[in-house]
Amino acid sequence: MVMKNYPPQFKADAVALYQSRPEATIRQVAADLGINPETLRNWVRAAGASRPRGRRAEAPTEPATPLEAENAALRKKVRELEEEREILRKAAKYFGRGDALVNRFQFVADHQRRYGVKRLCAILGIVRSSYYYWCATAADRAARQASDARLAARIRVVHQESDGTYGVPRITAELREAGEQVNHKRIARVMRSINLAGVRLRRRHRTTIADPASAKAPDLIGRDFSATEPNTRYVGDITYLPLEGGKFLYLATVIDLASRRLAGWAITDHMRTELVTDALAAAERTRGSLAGAVLHTDHGAQYTSRAFADACRRVGVRQSMSAIGSSADNALAESFNATFKRETLQGRKHWPTAREARLDAFRWLHRYNTRRRHSRLGHRSPIAYETASRTTSTTLTPAA
Repeated sequence: MVMKNYPPQFKADAVALYQSRPEATIRQVAADLGINPETLRNWVRAAGASRPRGRRAEAPTEPATPLEAENAALRKKVRELEEEREILRKAAKYFGRGDALVNRFQFVADHQRRYGVKRLCAILGIVRSSYYYWCATAADRAARQASDARLAARIRVVHQESDGTYGVPRITAELREAGEQVNHKRIARVMRSINLAGVRLRRRHRTTIADPASAKAPDLIGRDFSATEPNTRYVGDITYLPLEGGKFLYLATVIDLASRRLAGWAITDHMRTELVTDALAAAERTRGSLAGAVLHTDHGAQYTSRAFADACRRVGVRQSMSAIGSSADNALAESFNATFKRETLQGRKHWPTAREARLDAFRWLHRYNTRRRHSRLGHRSPIAYETASRTTSTTLTPAA
């Protein structure tokens, strides 16, 4: 049975025992004596007893000299520096994995049992509260990473279906149309993380060869590449398709300024006037009639030829021409050509054969009208835009 009243000699001996064991705690000494730790603590306070700090088996018989104290402090500092170097050496393996701050947090989490959070944060320059917040939000991060992984899989599908041409805006529009509520900034972040990007614009090459002696038409566009409704204003141009061996095919286009629809096009292995008249004829077949429409082109010899002027008169088209040597006056057609080549060649310098060039062009030009999203059209395809415009017009027009 534990005594309730302890004699003075017992108290004095208990305090002396505590003082003689600097490596032991009050709780350990009290356990050895079979008394309550608080009781022993009160006796120590009442006696005003103290003992040397640190874990020493026994107190030195003589006080340490200043030199010995300095040596002990230096040895302690050396041990601390060696441990700090060891910590930094281990941490270096974590710092090459992307986000440096997150990697430091992870290092603290992996080594905090051995070195302690406080010491690791001090060495690595981390605010402890930030580390503890990072630990508390681990579950949220894991859920976000899983969500990003699912989104990345959907992005890969859309990117692959676009032949690797779609960037952030078009992929965002595609996913939103499929019912995905996602921000374009998140799309950009996920695409960066999986090293996906759309095809970027390359330097354009000028192919227009003007005929100074040919007839000129006035500029009816004035760099205003817009139209209130389809089949009223068009632009036309010629671009080249480079083939292996220094050969070329040539593509002529007729593009609607209202819907950006490719109304007509033609591909040949020459740049004679038939190239552009064939593209105009294809546009007439698409629209049924081009009467009253304006067709804006550059001053290439094909467009200033008498044969092309006669073809325009036959279908009721008014000719418009840009200034000589000014690509900005026909910028929309130039932009279309640049987009076509960068999304079909995708970094290649040429096509291996004329057949492959024709097939790639055929596929892309039809996809352009039916599926490729255009930023100016609210990220809709030209045909989808025209369909929506007709629906809106029908709805707003009252019945007779």
